[in-house]
Amino acid sequence: MCLGPGGVPKHEVESAEVGALGLAGDGHRFHLHGGPDRAVCLFSRELAALLEADGVRPIAPGDFGENLCTEGLDLGALRIGDRLAVGDALVLEISDVRTPCKTLRGIDARFPDLMVGRSGWLARVLTPGTVRRGDALRRLDAAR
Repeated sequence: MCLGPGGVPKHEVESAEVGALGLAGDGHRFHLHGGPDRAVCLFSRELAALLEADGVRPIAPGDFGENLCTEGLDLGALRIGDRLAVGDALVLEISDVRTPCKTLRGIDARFPDLMVGRSGWLARVLTPGTVRRGDALRRLDAAR
């Protein structure tokens, strides 16, 4: 899990409370980057590995402004409306594909174009809760 005052990178934390507007203590540089339908940003180690294979410098959790860095969950198989359980209580619902921001050009001049199709997801919080580093994340039945 990662949070920060706004912008990139965000920094890893051991745990965070997650409410309707996202992780407590997390901020957004631009007003359109947050809100109840964009409360949590998910990105995966697998997507980071694909970008690294394209020559992007090694990517640490939070470098792209994500809140949750996943591993083992196929983000490419997710669709809007899919629900995810994180840890003991937190439930998220995928609300949108993350559109890569031009701010990421600071990481690689080919961004945001290089991230199209592999930029992660945004989610709303259905059930608030505490998230801890290493919490299990699993896909629930879609809301459809």
